[in-house]
Amino acid sequence: MGVKSGMMYSAGIASIGLSFATWWASKNKENAGLDRADRWGIFVGEWAPTFFAMGVALRIEETHRDLSQSGEREMLDGTYAESRMPSHARV
Repeated sequence: MGVKSGMMYSAGIASIGLSFATWWASKNKENAGLDRADRWGIFVGEWAPTFFAMGVALRIEETHRDLSQSGEREMLDGTYAESRMPSHARV
């Protein structure tokens, strides 16, 4: 889909800043009190771990995809077995 792990990490960091911004805006702009501001900050702050977890999952997929593609190339060019042998056993 074109979403990279770095994008998710950036979204997680941005959501931390957005959490503080929503808390501050609610606290200073609304007459609803500190409890409501805290709820807004916590609500948006809960997004960060989700974005970070999605970033980790995407990083695993990216790494897995890179490894499987390099393994396929090795199998096609005949170096697969050589790359799996200990260095002292190669001739």
